[in-house]
Amino acid sequence: MKVDFSGGQLFGMVMSAAVLAGCVSSAAVVPTPRAGPPASSPSGAVTVPIAPPVRAQTPAPQLPADPGFRRAPPGLNDRIFEIWRAFPGKTGIAVQRIDGEWAIAQRGNELFPQQSVSKLWVVMTVLDAVDRGRLSLDQQVRIGPEDLTLFHQPLAGRVQAQGSVTHSVRDLIEMAVTQSDNTANDSLLRTVGGPDAVRRFIASKELGAIRFGPGERLLQAGIAGLTWQQSYSNGRAFQTARAALPEATRKAAMDAYRADPMDGASPAAIASALTRLARGTLLSPDSTKYLLGVMERTRSGPQRLKAGLPAGWTFGHKTGTGQDFRGMTAGYNDIGIATAPDGTRYAIVVLMGEATSPVPARMATMQSVSRAVAEFHGR
Repeated sequence: MKVDFSGGQLFGMVMSAAVLAGCVSSAAVVPTPRAGPPASSPSGAVTVPIAPPVRAQTPAPQLPADPGFRRAPPGLNDRIFEIWRAFPGKTGIAVQRIDGEWAIAQRGNELFPQQSVSKLWVVMTVLDAVDRGRLSLDQQVRIGPEDLTLFHQPLAGRVQAQGSVTHSVRDLIEMAVTQSDNTANDSLLRTVGGPDAVRRFIASKELGAIRFGPGERLLQAGIAGLTWQQSYSNGRAFQTARAALPEATRKAAMDAYRADPMDGASPAAIASALTRLARGTLLSPDSTKYLLGVMERTRSGPQRLKAGLPAGWTFGHKTGTGQDFRGMTAGYNDIGIATAPDGTRYAIVVLMGEATSPVPARMATMQSVSRAVAEFHGR
């Protein structure tokens, strides 16, 4: 099954004009991605025009010589479909050529749990505030025991040992993205104005089907069926409290999250946002260059999408991993920007909303997607 999309705003590379492209069917252009049943069989990738029809007296634009600029390489769409069909869980895949006009996807317009992928929107909101002069990368942020979160938070050990620590916004961005530190991320979120500030950024940039949750503590507590208490930030207190809940409570909370994830996003919308970030249309040139560099320094998920790319390619990305319940993980993700040796760039998104297969099998599926992009590059 397959859904083709343009994923949101695609900015024209011809005549330096920018036009909005939305979800495309065989008969119409729709500005906002909409969830719907995937097609019953694979078909060719969508071709999206990037400029108005040429009028009389208007010089014809010079089209790129690269045959992969306007259309996905022949066979790539079918390969992605086969990878998607073979995965036993619920997954969405999107690939978009950043320096071109095409995008392909499977379940591209459905909402999937983002988990730590959503840290990217927090950091973008912070950098947008820096661009507007509201924040500085050198601004100092104090983090105390009352600010600790749960799960992966390398900062917690130093806070507990020293009573509190102080870090610059720049340091916190580095920790939130490259290490996926939950406390660093929530400290940035608090500094920039909370979840509503991130939601305003997403709306103002018209990023489409991307939700932002209530912050790490409330999000994870809700998924587990708990009401957050700050004592849960210590050691394995959260896991102990979660294990003590009745099975029915945990199941009801997890089922509600899977059905309507408060941090849900569509693969198409994320691929479009990555494309716009790479093209420099979301942040200032300095902030764009900085964030892309931070993403390339990411340490988490080395065996996910990154491991499928051959030598000579670079990859900047953000991973996300959700809670397990009875052998099922609600959110096992990787999204990023792959750059070929010749400089051609692709946004690649794999969101596994419900994964029960062993972790190595999940990583192998992700590697198959990025490997296919590299294999078909230049065809």
